[in-house]
Parts: sequence; structure tokens; C-alpha cells
Amino acid sequence: RYRTVCNHIREFLPHTYRREDIPLKELNLTFINDFEYFLRTEKKCRTNTVWGYMIVLKHIVSIARNDGRLPFNPFAGYINSPENVDRGYLTQTEIQTLMDAPMKNATHELVRDLFVFSVFTGLAYSDVKNLTADRLQTFFDGNLWIITRRKKTNTESNIRLLDVPKRIIEKYKGLARDGHVFPVPSNGSCNKILKEIGRQCGFKVRLTYHVARHTNATTVLLSHGVPIETVSRLLGHTNIKTTQIYAKITAQKISQDMETLSHKLEDMEKNICRAI
Repeated sequence: RYRTVCNHIREFLPHTYRREDIPLKELNLTFINDFEYFLRTEKKCRTNTVWGYMIVLKHIVSIARNDGRLPFNPFAGYINSPENVDRGYLTQTEIQTLMDAPMKNATHELVRDLFVFSVFTGLAYSDVKNLTADRLQTFFDGNLWIITRRKKTNTESNIRLLDVPKRIIEKYKGLARDGHVFPVPSNGSCNKILKEIGRQCGFKVRLTYHVARHTNATTVLLSHGVPIETVSRLLGHTNIKTTQIYAKITAQKISQDMETLSHKLEDMEKNICRAI
């Protein structure tokens, strides 16, 4: 992402200022706002993409300020925030539909299985691709865990493996090279095949690894009573607000929770109802 931001700035400077470079002392709020406008109009970036790029630029500015190269904060007065995007996920029934669907070849089956692995672990594509056998360890509780750090955030993400991901690991054992757990196709190939599989299954939501992670948070974890603090740690998030964007509380989960509450309040409600 840092490289992408640098490339955009290289295009932005000659486009907007007709210059190839700019001294740090000329980096001001006008520059920041002009760069945002360039991203939105010329690069056609959406609000959350712009927000992500600005976070990167802000971090670069912070490094310059901490090193004493920039005596002021050009981001002072700059306001930008991400949109709360309604992210799709699969229901438990749809996950079963996905598993029951016949795959037309071994590659499609592999891509389907890797997606399901992400559904049950919450790992992003890059983390699945980079997963090596040495990261699979029997932990303190005697269960098999993935001991890793998320590539995107560099945060620790230790995940106890359920039966489904363990079965998928066993299925593809010995088929990958260089100590990797899975022979993962390219991201482009996976997305293309997942699109075909989703269409075959009749899903409204487009299958991506983002959807797999959202399904993990919503259908696998939260809907079965896992606290959001635990979900946040499992997904490797640095901020629980990010988890709240990923996670959806389903109507079924609300109904289950209210049913549990109803049983707990049964005696209390009986007494109150008698008095009404």
C-alpha cells in the first residue's frame, strides 16, 4: 500500500502542480486536499480507498515529524472518515450449499476448499497463501493452532483449528512446495473461479476472501456466541471498531439470545405479570 501511495503521488505532482517533486516544507493542508481530490476524480478511488491511502500518507508525515524533518502537521484541520460498508457474508445454509455443489475440476475444488478454510479460520488470501507447516503447532491446550502474524497489519493472530480446516489441511498435505501448507493459485485466478462457483450456487453475494472473513466473523463466530473481543483477536484486528464493521448480528442470533434471556427471566416475568 505504501508503494501504491508513492506511485499515486508521482502521478499527482506533475498532474496538479506540474512538478516532479516537492520539498517537505511545502506539504500543507492544501496539498492534502488536492491529493484527495486527485484520488477521487483522476484515480476514481472510492471513499474507503481514499481513507486508507490518507492513513498511509499520514503515517509517512508522522515519521518525518518524529525525525524533525517537518516542524508542523499538514494534516491539522483535515477531516476524512471511512464509510460503514454493508459487507456480505454467507449463511450456514449457503456454506453447506457451497460444499454440496459439484466442482468441475480439481482446481475449482481447491479454490472452493481454500475459501472454506478462510471461512473457518478468518485468514485473508495472503495469509492462506503464505501459511507454512511450521506455523501449525500443538499449543498449551493440546489442540492444533495456527501461530502467525497477519501480513496486512503485522499483528499476532493465533487461531485454534476446528475440524473443517484440519480436514482441509490433511486433504492437501504434501502437495505444496517450500514448506507451504497449500498450493494456492494466484489471487486473480482464485477470484475468477470463486465468481464462477458463486454463480453456480446461485449466491447473491460475490465470493471473495473478504466475504470469507466476514462469514467467519458473523456466521461461524458471533452467531455461535463467541464474544466480539475474541473475534477481534482471531481476525488479527488492531481496533475492535474494525471488527464491528466486519461482523453482523443476524436475526437468528438475536432470537437465540432473547430466548435465553426469556428463560433466565421466566420467574421474574411471572411475578410481574401476576401484578399487572
